[in-house]
Amino acid sequence: MLQGKKIVLGVTGSIAAYKSVLLVRLLVKAGADVKVIMTPAAIDFVTPLTFSTLSKNQVYSEFSKSDGTWNNHVELANWADFIIIAPASANTIAKMANGLCDNLLLAAYLSASCSIYIAPAMDREMYSHPSTKANLKKLHEYKNIIIPAEDGELASGLYGEGRMAEPEHIISFLQKKNFENLPLKDLKALVSAGPTYEAIDPVRFIGNHSSGKMGFAIAEELIRKGATVTLVHGPVQVHTNTAGIKSVAVISAEEMYKECTRVFAGADIAIMSAAVADYKPARASSDKIKKSAQSLSLELKPTQDILFELGKRKKKNQLLIGFALETSNEQKNAVEKLKKKNLDAIVLNSMKDKGAGPGGDNNQITILDKQNKTLKFELKPKAKVAEDIVNYIIRCLKK
Repeated sequence: MLQGKKIVLGVTGSIAAYKSVLLVRLLVKAGADVKVIMTPAAIDFVTPLTFSTLSKNQVYSEFSKSDGTWNNHVELANWADFIIIAPASANTIAKMANGLCDNLLLAAYLSASCSIYIAPAMDREMYSHPSTKANLKKLHEYKNIIIPAEDGELASGLYGEGRMAEPEHIISFLQKKNFENLPLKDLKALVSAGPTYEAIDPVRFIGNHSSGKMGFAIAEELIRKGATVTLVHGPVQVHTNTAGIKSVAVISAEEMYKECTRVFAGADIAIMSAAVADYKPARASSDKIKKSAQSLSLELKPTQDILFELGKRKKKNQLLIGFALETSNEQKNAVEKLKKKNLDAIVLNSMKDKGAGPGGDNNQITILDKQNKTLKFELKPKAKVAEDIVNYIIRCLKK
């Protein structure tokens, strides 16, 4: 659930800073974009180069750069989906609790409107001191989220509470907290994507230009919003590294029909963005057809209509959304498809929209629903289009 999240990691002056190296690595592995802000004291424990290498981003520690330009703390705070301060030393916790601002991390903290996670790290007596407890209580009252320190051997050689939570435990904590607040939590989604290939012979097929990029982007956005996703896709060159997507690869319309009808029975949401072939050869040759004449005639027959079948099976609590790619009378044809196939909404693409359409990285859509409402969107990257579609679904489910 950290895929695509923008995270500012604040590292303070503590021996536990070495754990933050692993934390960055785990955050990046989980798909997060991480920017590190170090306090001046933190640099005594871990070099900025280490964090820069692992995060693949610039590391920030001072208000100004060597060339005299400004490291904008407000910009960093606004960029972040949330801020993690790990380790948070007793000194930094005290400053945060009392509004002090003598370094870049504290300035970013005071400028932030996003969620703040604080992972304390200090010796046993420091952690149990009444002033530290009072400061942590105050930070909790300020709506910061405290990741409790753990028991264990401390740098002083003592044993007790005060160790910064292990990086793996911080990741689990973050995933649980973020999952609890996701709008599609506990919902199951079916997404179809890409083309289907209908065999003429063992080496030739009927297909189309669909890349699957739109469907894959929708599946990834659904995961980010908390849904459990099954992605049924035809032959594509794209792939996803997003954890949690169950990917089912098919080739023909018949195979996609079988998988989609199977998964739809247990789905809350279905978004059918695949470009399924409407026709297939009536007979596929078992051997390669040789070029032996000036022309070749193929008899075609209709494939099974997946969207129509899902519309027949749709239950009251299921949301079914289709796609329509049109070249003329776009809105009229899309509305007819919406009604004929018993859809809740349809996403219209027009081949007349410059820069949009199959194969590319951008798309321009219009969403039409069964309440006769129309939502038009500008041309934008398919990842952003996926956000628009999923946000529309969330609004529908809230009604």
